[in-house]
Amino acid sequence: MNTQIQPSFVSDNSFLGGQKTAVLITLLAIVLILGIYYETIESIVAIWNRSETYAHGYLIVPFCIYMIWKKRPVLASVDYRPSYVPLLILAGLGAGWLMAAAASVQVAEQYALVAMIPIIVWAILGWNVFSTIIFPLAYLLFAVPFGEVFIPPLIDFTADFTVNALQFVGMPVYREGSFFSIPSGNWSVVEACSGVRYLIASVTLGTLYAYLTYRSVTRRFVFIVCSILVPIIANGMRAFLIVMTGHLSGMRLAVGVDHLIYGWVFFGLVMLLLFWLGSFWREDHLPVVSDRDLAESDQASSTVPIKTTLGMGVLVVAVAAVWPVYLHYLNNKTDIRPIPEISITDPSGKWKIDPTQFSDWMPGYVGFSRQFIGHFQHENQHIGLYITYYRNQQQTDKLISTGNVLVAEKNSGWRNISGDTRKIALGATELSVNENVLHAASDHLLIWRWFWLIDQETDSSYRGKVIQAVNRILGKGDDGAEIMVAAAYEHNPEEAVSVLREFIADMKPVITESLQVVQSESTRN
Repeated sequence: MNTQIQPSFVSDNSFLGGQKTAVLITLLAIVLILGIYYETIESIVAIWNRSETYAHGYLIVPFCIYMIWKKRPVLASVDYRPSYVPLLILAGLGAGWLMAAAASVQVAEQYALVAMIPIIVWAILGWNVFSTIIFPLAYLLFAVPFGEVFIPPLIDFTADFTVNALQFVGMPVYREGSFFSIPSGNWSVVEACSGVRYLIASVTLGTLYAYLTYRSVTRRFVFIVCSILVPIIANGMRAFLIVMTGHLSGMRLAVGVDHLIYGWVFFGLVMLLLFWLGSFWREDHLPVVSDRDLAESDQASSTVPIKTTLGMGVLVVAVAAVWPVYLHYLNNKTDIRPIPEISITDPSGKWKIDPTQFSDWMPGYVGFSRQFIGHFQHENQHIGLYITYYRNQQQTDKLISTGNVLVAEKNSGWRNISGDTRKIALGATELSVNENVLHAASDHLLIWRWFWLIDQETDSSYRGKVIQAVNRILGKGDDGAEIMVAAAYEHNPEEAVSVLREFIADMKPVITESLQVVQSESTRN
């Protein structure tokens, strides 16, 4: 008997009834879960609305739908079968979302939620469907507004590139951090000059281009790497050309908003060049899957078990929903009473309160907090102590935030020259601190700072977030403070090291005890 497999799966209406039902169950589960996590979705859309850097987020979902739609012949031919393994991953992402929400790390919340969508597809529709559309599902992650963490290193790279290029062409340069001076004027590399917008746009478009244009994993990988490296290097060249344009024009050109316009024009030309060069190795004219492969896949396909699929959909929603429910429980337990006053005095009498300020520098913090600012003196040594205490932290009102800065205002006259970490021996223990050097017109400060988080201390903002999340989930609260000590110096920052070390050795037990008193009183009142 001679039989032939009919290639009906190639038509647009090729989904079997059971497959359509499974897809509808999957979409319904995704909609329900996104509704449960509506606050996280709102935070993503709010950033799309207010920031031009992330406005491309509105295009990501349509791009993903288009790429999945192009895969419909293959999707019609594979076996749809729920899988229980992804439930463990889904639970892990839910726990990660809870940790991020407890620590007010919005971007981690957003990534955890968006990453749930591919796992939901895997759980309900099975591995065959998931592996077929894994790239379009993964591309959804580009909808998350991410990239601010790269701004400081991009600023440093752009400043390094520009200064080195100026020195290479024989231009004398004096540099302090991201600020530098040449004979014709002063320049600085700020957030708008970091190139983070170029990088985000390049990676988002470059990844899509690589997927649509190439079939080889190697070619895709190489092009994506190029879409990362090219805008970074191009931004350094852009900054150098802008400085040279300003210098050669007598500081008449490229010193205002026009240098941003020049930057986008230059970036557009660079990206066109990158895509043009990439087109020489394109493979999009090659067939993705042969008709024979599709026929064999169609022969292996089977009817979708609808009851099992529906049961998996209910289970998926239940696993994903438990985490926001627990967060709601934690929020209802939150104590919103005010923070008591912070009082720091030296019981030994060695460090006396100094009524005069040796510096006009002040750190900047966002939200509502309790602050202690004190100046201490011992013989001819002067120390500034700055403590900022937070409780009941929210996204716009938290201890560890990019909004909390050492130099609050651009016109304050202060500049953050450098930052590093330092370990301080305190008897049998060791304290790790963040060290910053600040300069003003005639003043120089060395700053040591670290975080106090109820029963732990750290200099790491990342570790601090984890500690805060664990404390809150365990019911300890989210109390935390940043402690800063500052000392002036004349020529070398090392001049201030000994006085800072002596003050911390003497006063750290007093500071810690005072913060513990504040925390216990806040909890008890």
